[in-house]
Amino acid sequence: MRGSKEKDITQKALEMYNDVFADIINVLLFNGENVVTEDSLTDVLQESILKIDGGIRAQYRDIAKYWYNSKIKLSMFGLENQTKPEKRMPLRVFGYDGTEYVKQAKKENNKEVLYPVITLVLYFGYNSRWNQPKSLFELLEIDERIKPYVNDFKINLFEIAYLDREKIDMFKSDFWILADYLYQMRVNKDYVAGDTVIEHVDELLMLMSAMTKDYRFEETINEVKGKEHVTMCEVLDRVEARGMEKGMEKGIAKGREEGIKEGTVQVLISLVKDGILSISDAAKRADMSEESFRRYLEQC
Repeated sequence: MRGSKEKDITQKALEMYNDVFADIINVLLFNGENVVTEDSLTDVLQESILKIDGGIRAQYRDIAKYWYNSKIKLSMFGLENQTKPEKRMPLRVFGYDGTEYVKQAKKENNKEVLYPVITLVLYFGYNSRWNQPKSLFELLEIDERIKPYVNDFKINLFEIAYLDREKIDMFKSDFWILADYLYQMRVNKDYVAGDTVIEHVDELLMLMSAMTKDYRFEETINEVKGKEHVTMCEVLDRVEARGMEKGMEKGIAKGREEGIKEGTVQVLISLVKDGILSISDAAKRADMSEESFRRYLEQC
């Protein structure tokens, strides 16, 4: 079983690739237009320092990248992955974005060009919609008399499984496979794999494993490693074959176990009939109730 930290890294690995990251931004913000290119993105240190009550603590974004035009920093984009709705998400995102703006406000950066910070919250649930606050106003208990002086803050939430089919088909990277899977599971309660070639095989299968809790996806990585033109259709064939193999192994083991137990019971029945053991002692040795053992005895 994976630890929560390792699982968290697994969920981020695919989106760390510039082609996938740019694809997500272009589809969700620019309706599929190729505005953000792979080579215009650079990684951001995901850890930032936050001072709270005189103490210092680290906070971690999921993924963040700077978007450059030539040498000018145009924006910082952040992605936050959620498999479950989270009530305090507006506060979390507000903290991430605010920390980046505080950094821009420091004296040592006063000659830098100021840039916006945009965070996208990607919700991967497909059995239910996001049902938690999407803004500070929805989250906070605000006296109506002071509400005009409180600044609201809204998160950019995208429920991937609930995107229109047309929007999902705008994705060009491996993220399309994930979005297609979530959409199909929501609409059809089943998934039919396509023949799209996977670019980042390890990362996609690790993500699918974390998303579905089906670790056969992860186990399949070694079977397809080094192969060219791996598709989800081939992966599913291997996953299903592995499932049948495990099912057969369990069936054989269970049959052996039941056979051994049956033989033990027969011996104990003979000992009871010969007067060597009482029914109570024989039932205990067979690890069953007296009533169950009596039924075996009556059949013999």
